[in-house]
Amino acid sequence: MTTPSIPGLSEVARIPLRDQCGQALRALIISGGLRAGELHSIGSVANQLAVSITPVREALLDLARDELVEMVRNRGFRVVTLTDADLDELMDLRMMLEVPGVARVAAMGLTPDLTALREIAAETTEFAVQGDMVNFVARDRDLHLGILELTGNARLVKTVGLLRDQVRLYGLQQVAGSPAFLHSAQEHAELLDLIEAGKPDAASDLMRRHLMHTRGLWAGRDESPQ
Repeated sequence: MTTPSIPGLSEVARIPLRDQCGQALRALIISGGLRAGELHSIGSVANQLAVSITPVREALLDLARDELVEMVRNRGFRVVTLTDADLDELMDLRMMLEVPGVARVAAMGLTPDLTALREIAAETTEFAVQGDMVNFVARDRDLHLGILELTGNARLVKTVGLLRDQVRLYGLQQVAGSPAFLHSAQEHAELLDLIEAGKPDAASDLMRRHLMHTRGLWAGRDESPQ
């Protein structure tokens, strides 16, 4: 398997290596770089990340507590397999939390500094164009959670982060580079414009459509922009 670009391991030295490995493993799991149901060796993953086995094992124990992986004694680990019903339930929960969350941010009355989020939005589009799914998933996560952080509700951010980590974008490689995929990435900039303009209804409507596009991408459906 071609070794993907792993976000964060060489860029964020202040973050403990265990946490950096966790971030990288989450991105690999969500993007399909570590396929669900298959037995994976801890040593091979450590080699892939260019780190020792210890922080990878520690990170995997954290992921096991979040029910993203299951450890197989003396053999390695497996990524937990999800059904379409599981993905639909996760999407329902994200709709319940992210749509009103974005509306609250847009309705706050104080225009936040969105410079950093705009830079992340541009990076997600760039990674989408390049077909770099691992880094796209990592930065897409940063953007969505960064918007919710503006609510000041840390529990909301943590909950949505876990919901995002539990998904598997099985069909993402099938639609990489398609008009629908690029359109979904470009919606981020439009969403930030609506937040900055203080338009909660329009922002929540766009977030709802954006999440529905995302659910289509999970299934590998090249949806036409709506």
